[in-house]
Amino acid sequence: MAENKHGKILIVDDNEDLLKAAKMHLKRHFAQVDIEKNPEAIPALMNNEDYDVILLDMNFTKDVSSGSEGYYWLEKILTLDPSAVVVLITAYGDVQMAVKAIKAGATDFVLKPWENEKLLATLYSAMRLRESRDTIETLKIKNHEINQEINDRYSEIIGQSPAMQKIFQTIDRVAKTDANVLILGENGTGKELIARAIHRNSSRQNETFASVDLGSITETLFESELFGHKKGSFTDAKEDRAGRFELANNGTLFLDEIGNLSMPLQAKLLTVLQNRKVSRVGSNKDTNIDIRLICATNMPLYEMVKENRFRQDLLYRINTIEIEIPPLRDRFEDIPLLATHFLKHYAARYNKSVSKISDGALTRMHKHPWPGNIRELQHAIERAVILSNGSVLQPEDFNFNTNNAGKEDGQLSLEQYNLEEVEKLLIRKVLKKYNGNITQAASELGLTRSSLYRRLEKYGL
Repeated sequence: MAENKHGKILIVDDNEDLLKAAKMHLKRHFAQVDIEKNPEAIPALMNNEDYDVILLDMNFTKDVSSGSEGYYWLEKILTLDPSAVVVLITAYGDVQMAVKAIKAGATDFVLKPWENEKLLATLYSAMRLRESRDTIETLKIKNHEINQEINDRYSEIIGQSPAMQKIFQTIDRVAKTDANVLILGENGTGKELIARAIHRNSSRQNETFASVDLGSITETLFESELFGHKKGSFTDAKEDRAGRFELANNGTLFLDEIGNLSMPLQAKLLTVLQNRKVSRVGSNKDTNIDIRLICATNMPLYEMVKENRFRQDLLYRINTIEIEIPPLRDRFEDIPLLATHFLKHYAARYNKSVSKISDGALTRMHKHPWPGNIRELQHAIERAVILSNGSVLQPEDFNFNTNNAGKEDGQLSLEQYNLEEVEKLLIRKVLKKYNGNITQAASELGLTRSSLYRRLEKYGL
């Protein structure tokens, strides 16, 4: 039994008999119980110990009944430790004094003489509150460290092309506002990178940036993931859990792949965005939310609206400002900068002496269409660094086929791409031909519209 005891309690009261009786009772239930007659000793005690609960008398001999000394020392304790949990005790308590004490920062209020079991229950409840506060503080620290690490990783968006300069200007204008932003672009173009840059330059930069990949969330878990749930609300709900909206409160919520949401889920999302309130699964209580919303997709949302696959009112809600990121094949002048950046990163990561990319290798890069965009370039550099034996990356360090140099997208040979890649390139070419019209593209490809949509989702087009 003794080894299961935990918790440190400090009792401060000018009644020595009360102190001894309280310690005798409480030491059977808590790991440490310290008692003190003189409140002047509180700062020194708090400096030496991190107490879970402080049980503080409201009235000392200097001031028998007003409780002013108790309020003074309550304020002193909370100044020393803002997360301290203080339970006030008095023989002259009333409702007004209790309300004033709670407003002043006390956790609870007990009258003496107390019932031992009631006192014990009050202290256990107070200790759980302390544990919760400690957990929240730990999570905040971890979240800050994670966000700092992420911000360090993405401290710069690399690009000097006119298209990227235009995006930089848009970020500068938009970041300081709370306008909802929709980021469009193919897979691998860096949509989350742009979202983080907006957050990092906003007034919410010191709050949470919560990212959600809507494409990976099943319909059954959508509400739980975004809105949270109460313990027991469904089979696997073992404890209360805050959703992403609550976690992002006062910060930024990034909803990636929003084009993948079904119509029913779009309706639920729209309701939350309109009301600015969420209700956890299994609860009728609404929680107000204050977020900056940024969404992203590689799907043709405007075409989907015409075909009744995406709600027009939701589209209007999320795209106050629209940013379209160009594919890498449309910003070739940025390839050397990106390649050099990834080279330095992976050379350090894998402890390789490679420090330069040859002109021949860069020429080969410029002739490659980069269907996977920046992500593909990153992986290509990583692979080349790992396999290279020299200090300069050469054309042969990259797995590109020179027979396809100068050919247009959609005219690449089977030697370079497997059948799925050829199909992907063909679909992209036909969509471009018909300006994204799904019906016409499907007809030319000999597919049904639903079949074409499945392939668009499969290939991230």
